[in-house]
Amino acid sequence: MHGNWHGLRKAAMAVMAAMTALACGAQQATNTPTASDVGITSNSILLGATFPLSGPAAAYADIAKSMNAYFQYVNDNGGVNGRKITYTVVDDGYNPANTPAKARELVEQNKVFATVGNLGTPPNLASRQYYNDNSVPDLFVFTGSDHWGNDFGQFPWTLGWQPDYQAEAKIYAKDILANHPDAKIGILYQNDDYGQDYVTGMKAGLGDKAATMIVKTTTYNALDPSDMSSQINQLKASGANLFFDVATPKFAADALVRPVRSGGTPATPTNSVAPSPPTVTAAPTPLGTPPALDGMTSVTYLKDPNDPAQANDPGIVKYKDIITKYGNGCVIINSFCVVGVSTAFTMVDVLKQAGTNMTRKNVMDIAANKLNETNNFLLLPGISVHTTKTDHFPIRQEKLEKWQGDSSGGRYIGTGEIISGR
Repeated sequence: MHGNWHGLRKAAMAVMAAMTALACGAQQATNTPTASDVGITSNSILLGATFPLSGPAAAYADIAKSMNAYFQYVNDNGGVNGRKITYTVVDDGYNPANTPAKARELVEQNKVFATVGNLGTPPNLASRQYYNDNSVPDLFVFTGSDHWGNDFGQFPWTLGWQPDYQAEAKIYAKDILANHPDAKIGILYQNDDYGQDYVTGMKAGLGDKAATMIVKTTTYNALDPSDMSSQINQLKASGANLFFDVATPKFAADALVRPVRSGGTPATPTNSVAPSPPTVTAAPTPLGTPPALDGMTSVTYLKDPNDPAQANDPGIVKYKDIITKYGNGCVIINSFCVVGVSTAFTMVDVLKQAGTNMTRKNVMDIAANKLNETNNFLLLPGISVHTTKTDHFPIRQEKLEKWQGDSSGGRYIGTGEIISGR
């Protein structure tokens, strides 16, 4: 009996040890994917993007910097379900001829799980077929073209994030009709789908008055020199007294001041993808004072770190801390840095929702069909990131804003209520 007792005791201890080991193993495996895909390991998530790190649109590189800043912040605070994000950004120079090869580099060489933030309408149109053919999530592309929402049925692996350009242009048209009903409008736009979307939206917003109010349009190409004097002179010669500036930052900065230099009025409105505060304040004027651009309009859907009234907003405080620590040269008041952090938040939100089912298909399904993000700390109150199986435009709300110069350079002042484009 005595011997049997020791035997039973040993057996019981062995069972307890086995159960303990199983329990520990289960605890350690909490973050282990039940299903995973290329670019996912037990401790990492590989993401990538194509951006113009050089060339005429290089100002947008700050978006990539700020996205990476947020990912680094997340990594230092436990990661995403225990995994750290590696974000690889490759340079396509904003040249759509380069983008497909860069997309292949990310997928076939860098083995990314997904791309997030690929920038520019022409580059994204050039690369989306590749991502869709290979079932790689092409998420939250930085372009407001209507293509991403309207073409989702044909390209279900590509999704936008920011408000679409046509809806934005309709907001400007509403403001012009209300406050400048006798305006003669001249439009400068980039000669591609990006620019044409704004022109289409403006015409739709003006309705039957478009034919008489729009007196001249002129274009530039994305890889042209940034001197817009010829285009602005054409618009002025047409008798236009209100300029709609549809340009990327380098071209917009030049176009902003051309009318001012000759004693005219500044471009108003200026599309939201161009006039970050550093772009505006860096634009030289013969008057030497920022108020020369007063009254220029744009739109926003984001909080503004350049607004003293928002200085103590918890989201702005958090943003400033992240950019200060991880921003790698991002200027805090730069709206490109704000939008980068905000978009990265949505990407992390999607990854967290995916949990242990870390497959490309599941992540794409969540992003495209199930987003209902109301806690993004940099979106204006009342604006959400929302997708359903029938609506693939994540953000369709914006607010009009006007530029006001001051001794520190100037800032945008929000006006009116949030306008929904849904």
